[in-house]
Amino acid sequence: MNIEKIREDFPILHKKVRGKPIIYFDNSCVTLKPQQVIDAIVSYYMEYTACHGRSLHAFATKTTEKYDEAHEKVAKLIHAEHGEIVFTKNATEAINIVANGISFKKGDKILTTTLEHNSNLIPWFKLQKEKGAIHEFVDVNTDGTFNMEAFENKIDSHTKLVSFVFTSNVTGTTIPAKEIAKIAHDYGALVLLDAAQTVPHRPVDVKQIDCDFLVFSGHKMCGPSGTGALYGKRHLLEEMNQFIVGGETVAKVTHDDWVPAEIPAKFEAGLQNYAGAIGFGAAADYLMHIGLDNIHEYEKTLAKHLFSGLQEIDGLNAYGPLDPEKQGPVVACSIKGISAHDIAIILDETANIFLRSGMHCAHYFHQNVIHETEGTLRPSLYFYNTEEEIDTFISTLSEIVKTFGK
Repeated sequence: MNIEKIREDFPILHKKVRGKPIIYFDNSCVTLKPQQVIDAIVSYYMEYTACHGRSLHAFATKTTEKYDEAHEKVAKLIHAEHGEIVFTKNATEAINIVANGISFKKGDKILTTTLEHNSNLIPWFKLQKEKGAIHEFVDVNTDGTFNMEAFENKIDSHTKLVSFVFTSNVTGTTIPAKEIAKIAHDYGALVLLDAAQTVPHRPVDVKQIDCDFLVFSGHKMCGPSGTGALYGKRHLLEEMNQFIVGGETVAKVTHDDWVPAEIPAKFEAGLQNYAGAIGFGAAADYLMHIGLDNIHEYEKTLAKHLFSGLQEIDGLNAYGPLDPEKQGPVVACSIKGISAHDIAIILDETANIFLRSGMHCAHYFHQNVIHETEGTLRPSLYFYNTEEEIDTFISTLSEIVKTFGK
């Protein structure tokens, strides 16, 4: 990959703040957007603004064409088929569609890990409270890697759904999804994967994995905010109840009932974010053009460089195996005697290094597994980052530790 050429695609990387270049290390939260995605979004507003699937004029026809094409591009990204992709606002909404669409009953068991993002916890807590379903945790290892023995001890014939984070936004670790799916299916359980941190970084093939559902967000893969996708096996999507109903979701309406529309319209209620969806499709195109294999291999190089530098800083605790074969280029860390929030502010104000501090929406893991109740510092990298940026980050962080650490 020609990283310098790739960086030219991202206008914001050439922006200066306080008269200096920026180093953007907050990619697990939101990624930057290439010009190709920006152009696709602008074209909708500038060239053919209209509704999808309603009017018959030229603008509407073009909108329908581009919106449907975006579904196909996103499906191709994860090797899904026509009619298996539903557009959502984000991965959170996609999980909620599943949680509210499957007919859970009292006693049905849902398994998650102790490493989940809140988006893959709260819907199941709510289901437990409202429907009497049973939610149980599968403990992960202390470095964030998956504990297969713990999983096999928890799953049983009462398990209706296994809903696991595919790649953690805290430790960067990825689970053995195909093996997990095989075990879950042997028990008759469905499998949902939260792939918000996986799809942007490595090849994902839903057919090869054999997961039943997979969710991800556009804003974490160079796409616009307010975009995401739910993949589901078609027969499951056809069987599921509708979570939100109204315009676009119906094929027929009688005086007191309705017939649901075909997928994906069945779940895509009301006027959609057409510009965002078209930009989402452009982002999928962009990643496929670069190549997810290429991105994954380059990120291993970045991860190795990042982990090596962090391990040289006295008093720093890093959570994860710190092995680029087991962990992507993201790591949660803490430094004795200095608040993660204070470090993030100093990095921002002194060196234009932008990253996140806090719980990273993984409160349970922070509070109950690694016991970092004040949160952690999280540098998270993407394929447009460089080793030189990592060097600047490490040297700046080292100076902060020398000045303020204990």
